[in-house]
Amino acid sequence: MKMKQKLIAGAIALSAMAGFAVPAAHAEVAATVGIANMYYWRGYDLGGGAALTGDINYSSSGFFVGAWTSSGDEALGTEYDLYAGYAGSVGDFTYGLSVVSYNYPSLGGTEKIAPGDYVEVIPTIGYGPVTLTYYDAVAAEVAPLDNKDYSYATLAVEFDKLTIKYGQHMDDGSTTSSHLDITYAYNDNLSFTIGSLIDDGDDPEADDVTFVVGLTLPLGK
Repeated sequence: MKMKQKLIAGAIALSAMAGFAVPAAHAEVAATVGIANMYYWRGYDLGGGAALTGDINYSSSGFFVGAWTSSGDEALGTEYDLYAGYAGSVGDFTYGLSVVSYNYPSLGGTEKIAPGDYVEVIPTIGYGPVTLTYYDAVAAEVAPLDNKDYSYATLAVEFDKLTIKYGQHMDDGSTTSSHLDITYAYNDNLSFTIGSLIDDGDDPEADDVTFVVGLTLPLGK
């Protein structure tokens, strides 16, 4: 399947920001490195082979700020993302809001996507094992990431080590593609994901299936 340009927007597949974890109440600095057999983003393999990632963040009393980087994908190359937000919980109810700026310093030639050029606002709410997350493009200034009408939403249900997630891409409120992921967390570091396209927009009969193995290791512990 050929990746459509508008579906490349804001690739962050392996980032810790793919879902919220409530930050520690006390001040904490954390860093990780990771590797996966592909750059898997919202139901699609973006190409470029194995993906290397790194993340460093600071959190305190629910607030967090950090930077995430990746060896990149086939279309946009090396990536680094800057993010900040807040996450909390009341009983079984969880909530959060983050802002992420996606940056690609070497699109080719002199072109680049710099901080502030492509930004998503990401609210999330959850109750018990169910989490709903919405990604809204609020800034989209440089091609190919220049579609402010793009948005994405996920509904995830967690059963101990198993998570089932439905994701839906939208353009101006209309669904353009959707996918289903099933992830098994062997432990805190190693996970396995089977992803399947339900509808890729261009081909409603699409049945692309991907298998992702991801390993993340903490630094300084």
